[in-house]
Amino acid sequence: MSRVLKGFVVALLLGAPREAVAEWQIKPFVGVTFAPSTTLLGDRDSAAGSVADESGAAQLMFGASTVLIGDIFGVEAEVGRIPGFFERDLEDPLVVQSSVVTLTGNVVVALPRRLTEYTLRPYVAAGFGLIRARSEDERRLFPISDTFAAIDFGGGATGFFSERLGISWDLRHFRAVGGEAGDPPVTIDGEAPQLSFWRANMALVLRY
Repeated sequence: MSRVLKGFVVALLLGAPREAVAEWQIKPFVGVTFAPSTTLLGDRDSAAGSVADESGAAQLMFGASTVLIGDIFGVEAEVGRIPGFFERDLEDPLVVQSSVVTLTGNVVVALPRRLTEYTLRPYVAAGFGLIRARSEDERRLFPISDTFAAIDFGGGATGFFSERLGISWDLRHFRAVGGEAGDPPVTIDGEAPQLSFWRANMALVLRY
């Protein structure tokens, strides 16, 4: 009887779900930005600067993130850079150099790992951080060099080819918040600084 009881207990322990262990994910990514909008002057006539951009041109963005995630919840730190954010492909462009850099920290909520063991694992993410905008025009009339508080939100899905290697797709919105017009103003009609855009990217995922 004792042996039977011991065997039953062992079977229960072996059959019980193991406690989920948090994992680290490193995600170098490349993507495109679209639907930019800003009140920063930049190049009033041809940059993304003066109004919502109607050119429809997507711009390259690259960066990396580090994620620590458990069975459902996780945290993420991410940095990204968009070279040439205020520039356009024109015969005589006024903006000669520009960039936007994002630095954010996010909370991640994903489907439980046990439900997505062999499929894509969807997730949503939201957080806040900083957006750094820089621009130099040929005539040096409207130089931009400002850092703004920012929020971001979005989601995506991650899948793995092996125990350590996978791929991830992500769609996210970034928006600067809480800025004030500078002196001299570098915004349209002295409006509060505003900058926002969407990003779609694909990342290589390294799991530890």
